[in-house]
Amino acid sequence: MRNIVLVSLALGFITSCSGLRKEKVDLIVHNGTIYTVNETNEKAEAMAIRNDSIIAIGAEREIMNHFQSKNTVDLRRKFIYPGFTDGHCHFYGYAKSLLKVDLTGTNSWDECLKKTKAFAQKNDTKWITGRGWDQNDWENNDFPTNAELNELFPNKPVLLQRIDGHAAIANQAAFEAAGVSVSENVKGGEIKLDDNGKPTGLLIDNAVSLISRSEPEPESSQLRSAILEAQQNCFAVGLTSLSDAGLPIRDIEVMRKMQQDSALLLRLYAMISSTDPKLDSVLKSGFIQDKSFTLRSIKMYADGALGSRGAALLKPYSDDQDNYGLILNDEEYFKEIAQKANEYDFQLNTHCIGDSANRLILDIYGEVLKGTNDKRWKIEHAQIVNEADVSKFQEYTIIPSVQPTHATSDGPWAPERLGDRVKDAYIYSTLLDQNRIINLGTDFPVEGIDPLKTFYSAVFRTELGSDREPFQPEESLTREEALRGMTIWPALSNFEESYKGSLEKGKLADFVVLNKNIMTAPQKAFEDVEVVYTYLGGKKVYENTK
Repeated sequence: MRNIVLVSLALGFITSCSGLRKEKVDLIVHNGTIYTVNETNEKAEAMAIRNDSIIAIGAEREIMNHFQSKNTVDLRRKFIYPGFTDGHCHFYGYAKSLLKVDLTGTNSWDECLKKTKAFAQKNDTKWITGRGWDQNDWENNDFPTNAELNELFPNKPVLLQRIDGHAAIANQAAFEAAGVSVSENVKGGEIKLDDNGKPTGLLIDNAVSLISRSEPEPESSQLRSAILEAQQNCFAVGLTSLSDAGLPIRDIEVMRKMQQDSALLLRLYAMISSTDPKLDSVLKSGFIQDKSFTLRSIKMYADGALGSRGAALLKPYSDDQDNYGLILNDEEYFKEIAQKANEYDFQLNTHCIGDSANRLILDIYGEVLKGTNDKRWKIEHAQIVNEADVSKFQEYTIIPSVQPTHATSDGPWAPERLGDRVKDAYIYSTLLDQNRIINLGTDFPVEGIDPLKTFYSAVFRTELGSDREPFQPEESLTREEALRGMTIWPALSNFEESYKGSLEKGKLADFVVLNKNIMTAPQKAFEDVEVVYTYLGGKKVYENTK
């Protein structure tokens, strides 16, 4: 008996000493399936985290035997992925939209009017603004006019933007408040007139800004609250990093200040708008990059959107034979911005929807970049690319930045716009094959913010919850490609791959925990996939309490 006691004491002493030799860390997560998204796509079971970074990742026993922490999370066999990145969105605009009439999902113009009236009754604002209508989803898919808005709001300016922001309806009071004359020549845009020469209220592309630039900015306290609400919405869907695709420097500085105050935690990659009056001074100051913030790129717009027939096409629209869409500026302007970006070593990211716009900008990129390079310039959307132009992505090392939910939401009506050319549209697998990298995003608030819908649309080529047939399924991505497109490839495209985008030693501990394995789950099971936790720099920023 005495010997048994002595042996027990000795074992306890050895165990205690062994525990003392364990390295202390701030957090251990274990008993999970971790998709590292490293070069060989290895899986792990546990991670040790100190400060904001991973110091070890590997097998359960390996991590638990070498590290100890007062904060240990048993994941109970759940599934862990690098924090999701939205490679192209409008976060600042999404935050501001939370202060406006939400018209997404409306089934008619009449429903838009009812929502606008309800908003006006609850909110005493100088202007009424909203966004989200899409006439392609309505039984009558003609563009609306401002006749009813003029009756409902004869004295208060109203501006309701289409879901993509490339078209809007403004009432007469908005025209007057903005001082806009219908006789104005709008370069790269159009003020639609009726048969009597009076404005219908419909604004296309650059004409929208004639009105929107007069819209009062929200009060700083309102804006701050909206940004924080938008951030929490992003955490709830597993987003830890965002690429905000085109902002004036003043808006970028608002978010940067909130980051510096430790209020805004999301990691941001910001693109400065090419039209910003302060662009030259920003370029001369050089790019900014740290673990939470990157400003080293310029955003241009080459054309409009397909839904509003503003996308620039090589041949007329199949459903509008007199319309080729709109190039929003002249070729010399695009060349000037490209040369500036190259001179100051800034990335250039250009909105190109139509095949004409894609050809124009790819050729300008090629003229400036002169072959293969590591500039990582991007074509944003790359929505319709003529077969003859696809190889230019490889020739000039251009990264396609696409939004899979655009393909699945546009699929029902895109063939009407394009006819046989639809085979050149939303060609994600083909574009990926050029340089084996593709950057995935949502373009929110044009689409919803959920990256799991991005993954689903990329892989299955249909909308989550829809019974529609897959749209051009030959252009689908594999699950591994889709996951990389939401994690490591956006990091690579933004020069951020050394510290995020995968779960590896030395990288940031940004990760999302899901209840199901999106890499193996049957298609039907995706309706039940949920975010359980979101961690940013090793700290939990979201927990699903349902």
